[in-house]
Amino acid sequence: MNQQLQKQEEKFQQMTEEPVGKLIRHLAVPCIISMMITAFYNLADTFFVGQMHSNTATGAVGVAFSLMAIIQAIGFFFGHGSGNFVSRELGRQNREAAEEMAADGFFLAMMTGVVLLILGQIFLTPLVRMLGSTETIIPHAKSYVRIILIGAPWMTASLVLNNLLRFQGSAIYGMVGITAGAVLNIILDPLLIFGLGLGVAGAAIATIFSQFVSFCVLLIQCRRGGNIAIRFTRFRITKEYLIEIIRGGLPSLGRQGLASVGAIVLNHSAGIYGDAAIAAMTVVNRIMMTAGSALVGFGQGFQPVCGFNYGAGLWHRVREGFWYCVRTATVFLIVFACLGIVLAPQLVALFRDDPDVIEFGTLALRLQCLTFPLSSWIVASNMMLQTINRTGPATFLAVARQGLFLVPALLLLTPVLGMLGVQAAQPISDLLTFSAAIPLQLMTLRDLKQGEK
Repeated sequence: MNQQLQKQEEKFQQMTEEPVGKLIRHLAVPCIISMMITAFYNLADTFFVGQMHSNTATGAVGVAFSLMAIIQAIGFFFGHGSGNFVSRELGRQNREAAEEMAADGFFLAMMTGVVLLILGQIFLTPLVRMLGSTETIIPHAKSYVRIILIGAPWMTASLVLNNLLRFQGSAIYGMVGITAGAVLNIILDPLLIFGLGLGVAGAAIATIFSQFVSFCVLLIQCRRGGNIAIRFTRFRITKEYLIEIIRGGLPSLGRQGLASVGAIVLNHSAGIYGDAAIAAMTVVNRIMMTAGSALVGFGQGFQPVCGFNYGAGLWHRVREGFWYCVRTATVFLIVFACLGIVLAPQLVALFRDDPDVIEFGTLALRLQCLTFPLSSWIVASNMMLQTINRTGPATFLAVARQGLFLVPALLLLTPVLGMLGVQAAQPISDLLTFSAAIPLQLMTLRDLKQGEK
């Protein structure tokens, strides 16, 4: 017990005293690796299913991505809702409340996943239609979604565990769990899809089995390194804890939930131009998601620094960390955007070597790369606002791109510009979100500076 308390004290000193830039880099590396590996879960399915040389099969993976976004929305809602609270309470050195919140987030996420599993199986056909399936894609989509739903309980709970570890400054423990599942997923995909001839269903089986392995490893990791262990005896739902989960998780629920809505509307808009258009946007979104996951991982390295120091009253370190993230991420995004513009045809062809898919996807990818560097300000602002419990601005910024801007852009631009409307809707949404994020974040930074005085 004394050794455990010593590790907790060492972690508190590290989070509140170590130079901010060095600390963020140290915490961001495992977060970036975890996020990149999570993106490879989806990339692996897209790549290997693409080798089936079927636009309907590739489109089915894109349709199922909308469901994955819903599962992630649930996991991030409880994971961020409990994790933000945990990091602030650990900054105040109130470990008992942190342990109770960790248990609440975990068990509530798992129970919600069970509900999603049951309802999804009952309403499977209406579900895949709602997600954007065309008549030709529906059989493949049902095969994939039916199996993915089975993994919903442990997939949502895994996201909570990973976020709890990250918010405690132990992202490297989460990285181990995510990596174990990802490596297994990449091995199982070709074995099940082609070796056993299971096709799209094989990709889904590989995903949920790999996610289960990640779940088991993450659960074990919570008992190491002075981290909070998940105990059912600590599970106690109170009004105060539910409010904290809602306040901390609402921005994530809005962001991920509307990501699924945006993906559904995008599938329907692209579907007007055939399965090749859906396949192209599926590939483009996976490419951008992979690059974006590195950015999100870098921002996640900032979140525990933000939460600990905000809870400890060291607000100057919060502001310093924000500016460090924006400067560093912007340079990375400019480099990636330039590479994406130049290599767009080759990147799309890597996943689906079809002339129609390449033509449609190349322009969409290049347009998205033009506004990609703006994401550094958007992501860092959203993460800081959410972590310091500014629920209103954080939720607004979280839903801005996918809900307030993307869906209307698709509905307005597609009838007017046709295919170009589908391809240009996402970069236009990025530009509008950036414009909204600037005044919100500058106001918050000013408030923190005045609060210190």
